[in-house]
Amino acid sequence: MQDPVLGGTPTESTDIRVVFNKDHLYIGVVCHDSEPDKLLGNTRKRDEFLSADDRFMWTMDTFLNQQTGYFFEMNPSGLMADSLMGPGGGNSREWDGIWNARVRRSEIGWTIEIDIPFRTLAFDPNAPAWGVNFQRTVRRKNEETVWTGHQRNQGLRRMSNAGLLVGLTDVTQGRGLEVKPYVAGTVADAPGRTPEVDRKGTRDIGGEITYNLTPSLRAVGTINTDFAETEVDTRRVNLTRFPLFFPEKRGFFLDGATFFDFPNTAFFSRRVGLTNGQPQRISGGAKLTGQAGQQDVGVLYVRTGEDDGALGEDFLVTRLRRRVLRQSYVGGIYSARATRGQTTAPTSHTAGVDFRLSTSTFRTNKNLDVTGSWLWNSTPGNVGDSGAWGVRVDYPNDIWDMSAGFQEVQKNHDPAVGFTARRDFRRYAPELRWNPRPQGSKYIRRFSFGGQPSIFTDTKNNLETVEADLQVFRMELHSGDNLTVTVSPSYEYLDENFEISPGVTLPAGTDYTFMRYGVSASTANKRIVSFQPRLEWGTFLSGERTEVAMGMGIRPRPGVTLNLTYEWNDVDLAEGRFSTRLYRLVADTQFSPFMYLVNNVQFDSVSRILGWQSRFRWIVTPGNDIFVVYTHNWIDPADPSARFLTLDRRGAAKAVYTKRF
Repeated sequence: MQDPVLGGTPTESTDIRVVFNKDHLYIGVVCHDSEPDKLLGNTRKRDEFLSADDRFMWTMDTFLNQQTGYFFEMNPSGLMADSLMGPGGGNSREWDGIWNARVRRSEIGWTIEIDIPFRTLAFDPNAPAWGVNFQRTVRRKNEETVWTGHQRNQGLRRMSNAGLLVGLTDVTQGRGLEVKPYVAGTVADAPGRTPEVDRKGTRDIGGEITYNLTPSLRAVGTINTDFAETEVDTRRVNLTRFPLFFPEKRGFFLDGATFFDFPNTAFFSRRVGLTNGQPQRISGGAKLTGQAGQQDVGVLYVRTGEDDGALGEDFLVTRLRRRVLRQSYVGGIYSARATRGQTTAPTSHTAGVDFRLSTSTFRTNKNLDVTGSWLWNSTPGNVGDSGAWGVRVDYPNDIWDMSAGFQEVQKNHDPAVGFTARRDFRRYAPELRWNPRPQGSKYIRRFSFGGQPSIFTDTKNNLETVEADLQVFRMELHSGDNLTVTVSPSYEYLDENFEISPGVTLPAGTDYTFMRYGVSASTANKRIVSFQPRLEWGTFLSGERTEVAMGMGIRPRPGVTLNLTYEWNDVDLAEGRFSTRLYRLVADTQFSPFMYLVNNVQFDSVSRILGWQSRFRWIVTPGNDIFVVYTHNWIDPADPSARFLTLDRRGAAKAVYTKRF
C-alpha cells in the first residue's frame, strides 16, 4: 500500500498473470473486492481520466532503459486509456495504441482480460527483460497499492523502480507494415465571417503507411492528412500581456510526441498546419521515431499546401537523445521552416542542445534531477540576441519537494517551429513545498505548505514581474475532498502600453505592486455530484479584481457525465472597469467503451462567440474508427436587441481503417 498507510497491507488483493505467444502479450487481472456492489466505474470513454473511478493501471519499459515506456489503465466499466511516457516525465496521453480488452464484474470483484499485439509496441528484442509495474485504486477508500516502488517519491511511472517481466523470447511484429487509409467528407460555410464563405462540400481520401524498420524504430508516411475528428480547444480568458499556450490535439503529431520533447518548447507542432488557429491543408509528411541503440530518435517532415491565402511551407524537425548512465541523457534538436516560392522570406533555422542528469538513489533513496538547455535561432540580417538557455535542479520527494530554476530568453528569440510567450527576460524560479501527513488521523491524509515564486527581469537585470504563488494552507482528506488557501504578492512593470480590455489601457512606464488572496476547494469526484469552487480577491494592477469560479460534475449513472464550468472576473482599475464571463458545458454520453457522443458548448464574453461541437466516435474494432463531428459558432452582436448570428458551421464524417501485415 502507498496510501493511506505507507507500506501497509492492501485491504483488497489483486492477482496478475502474463502469458504470450509470438504475436500477442496477454494480461489477466483479478481485482478481488469484498464489496463488489460498491465498485465505481462511471466513465467509459476512451482515454478519459479516471479521477472518480476504481482503476487498474500498468506501465511497461520495453527497452529496459528506465527512462521511457507505455502507460495503460482500465476501470470496472471497461474504459481503455493509454499514453507514451518520455524522459523527465513527458507524457502523450493522446497516443492511441491498437490493443483490446474486456472487463467482467462478478461476486469476487472485477476481472480484466487484455490483449496487446507486439506490433503495437516498439521494443528492444535483445533486452533481457521488460520493466513493468502495476497499480490499483480502490476509489471508495481512496486506497492506492502498487506492485513495486511503493515509496511516495517512487510510484508507477518512475520506471527506475519497476519490476521485471522476464522470458519474452521469440516474439515478432510480423512484417512490421501497417496501412491506415481514411475517407472523409465535409460541408461548411461561414455566413458571418469577413469575407463571407458560401456553403461548400468536399470529399477527401488519404492516410498513413507505417513500417517498423526495426522492432524499436518506426517510420510513418502520411498523404493528404485530415484532422476532421479533432476536439475543439478549451476556452480561457486571458488577462495577461502574453499569449496562452494551447496543447496539440491532432493525432499524427501526437503519435510519438515524446521523442520530440525539448525544454523551452523548441518544437510546438501547432505551428504546423494551423494559420491563426484555422486548419491549413497538409499535403503530406513523414516521421521517424523510436530508438536505435542508445539513441532516442525523432525526425519529422511536413509539407503544407496553399490554402485560402496561406502560403505553402516546408517544416523539418530532428531530435536526438543519447542515453547515458542509468537515467540520464544528452541531446540536441534542429528545425527549419521554409516558405515555398518566396525569395524574400529566408528559411528559418533553430538549433539547440540539452541534458538531463537524474538519479533515484541520491542519499540512498531520494530523487534528484538536473536539467539544462541552450537554444538558438536565425534572425533576419543575423542581428543576434536570439538565444535562450536555462538550468533547473529538482528534488521531487516526500515530504519535502524542492526545485530551483533559471532561464534567459533574449529579445530576438523566435524558434522556427516553437512557442515563446515572452522575450527579453531572465526568470528565477525557486520552489519549496512541505507535505506532512498526520499519523493515525481518521480524516486527514496530508497537509501542504509552500510557495513557487517567479521573478522576471529584463536581460539588463531590471525588475519586470514578480508572481509569488504562496500556498499557505492545503488540507487533503481521506475522502478525496480538499481545501486550499493562497496568498499571491505580485509586481508588474509595463514597458509598453497594455490594452487589457477594449477601451481600458494601462500606460507604459508604470509599475504596480498588488496582493491577491484565494480560497479554493474540491469535493471528491467519486460522488454523483461534485463541486470545485474558487474565490480570488484583492488588489490588481492599478485597482482591484474579484474572480469567482465554479465547476460542477454530475455522474447520474455509468456512461453519463456532465461537467459545467463558470468563471466571472470583475476588474475595477483606475483606467476603467470591465468584467468577463466564461461558461462551459461538456456532456458525455458513453454507450460503451467503444462508442460515445460528446457535446461541448462554450461561451465567453471577450470574444462574444458561442461555440458548440458535437463529436461522435465509434471504435468498430481497435484501429478502425468512424467519426461524425458537427461544429457551430455564433457571434453575440454588439446590439443588445439582436439575436445570436451564425458565424460559421461545419459538419464532417470520417472513417479510418487499419490493416496490419
